[in-house]
Amino acid sequence: MPKKMTNLPKGDKKLLNAWAFYDWANSVYPLVITSAIFPIFYEALFSDRSHYIHVFGIELKNTALISFVTAFAFLIVAFCSPLLSGIADYVGNKKSFMKFFFYLGALSCMGLYWFSLQNIYIGLLFYFLGLIGFWGSLVFYNSYLPDIAHPEQQDAVSAKGFSIGYVGSVLLLLINLAMVLQPDFFHITGTKGEAAMKAMRYSFVMVGVWWILFSQYTFYYLPKGNHKAKQKMTSTVIYNGFRELKKVWEQLQTQPILKGYLGSYFVYSMAVQTVMLIATYFGAQEILWANDSEKTMGLIICILVIQLVAIAGAQLTAKASHRYGNFPTLLVINCFWLLLCVLAYFITLPIHFYAMAGLVGIVMGGIQSLSRSTYSKLLPETEDTASYFSFFDVAEKVGIVIGMCVYGIIDQLTGSPRLSIVFLGLFFFVGIILLLRVHKKAQKLTV
Repeated sequence: MPKKMTNLPKGDKKLLNAWAFYDWANSVYPLVITSAIFPIFYEALFSDRSHYIHVFGIELKNTALISFVTAFAFLIVAFCSPLLSGIADYVGNKKSFMKFFFYLGALSCMGLYWFSLQNIYIGLLFYFLGLIGFWGSLVFYNSYLPDIAHPEQQDAVSAKGFSIGYVGSVLLLLINLAMVLQPDFFHITGTKGEAAMKAMRYSFVMVGVWWILFSQYTFYYLPKGNHKAKQKMTSTVIYNGFRELKKVWEQLQTQPILKGYLGSYFVYSMAVQTVMLIATYFGAQEILWANDSEKTMGLIICILVIQLVAIAGAQLTAKASHRYGNFPTLLVINCFWLLLCVLAYFITLPIHFYAMAGLVGIVMGGIQSLSRSTYSKLLPETEDTASYFSFFDVAEKVGIVIGMCVYGIIDQLTGSPRLSIVFLGLFFFVGIILLLRVHKKAQKLTV
């Protein structure tokens, strides 16, 4: 281990690489847990029975249940993150908060090993805590961007983070895929179905180990936080977090471009994040697969296609934003997402789903990285970046709560999520209108 460097200057290449490397560490969670292995595992639990389960005193469709649990987790994150961000900036230890949530998420991933219908409440609890841990850590991770990178570096380093995250997560997913499809090679015992399910459980443990192992490089170089006068953790600190939020809100009233951008991001991110969270569940139930083996292979292939295409998509988006500007690029991407939602209503065959995966990959990474860097560049000069990023985070999380609830309710009432996808397209349409309004105000501002 090289001699520890605790005060790397802003813009230092080693510091930027360390920050971006957290995407390598944590991106296995959204890919393996959220998008690929866990949805297939969860759907397989219901393969020999109805898709409905009696839980919390009512009869719920399995995908509606996971949607509502997801929405509740994001509601908790949305409520806690502004408070915790304000405290972190006040005390100057955002790294400690980021570590707490990252360990909570990683250990909860390991806990999913025991997920079963017989232990449904314990399993849902681990799933719930995993979401809180992952997204809670991102609040503080994102807030580091303006601290460690100069404005002209932020688009590139943000895109780099997403890109290496895709590479790392795909690498682990390929290993997990081999385990699921060829369990004998890995000495995983049981019948074909039992061994595959056991391999998926092992995959959850591997995600937690991967996340913990590779995050150490990031935490080795990231600064503790913005250092102010020494502060003690007292009850006044908690109230100070709310005062910081109030101050930021008041400042937003004098920054119409930043405030308008947050409004547009709230709407279109609602749709983006919901589509990404439910895509595999949609494919498992709505696509006409020949058999369970083709379904498992097909769904994972689609996820891999999305991830691989998204690597290029994030880089192309960064180049497009540099040439045409952030707002015009975001407008084009949102129009593309709107078209995809319309097309999704009509797809039924595996080939349709494969094609859709490729198209989604083009814009998935791009809209995430560009949205993050655009917000960072619109921020005023301030040391309280965590408090500002908490607003960004809250907009995203509350949007996910609404999006997942809309999806779950329509899925529960109709028994099919197709209408939910079309409804999400309306959010993209509204987001486009709001972005156009902000763009007109920002035409004299180069971002």
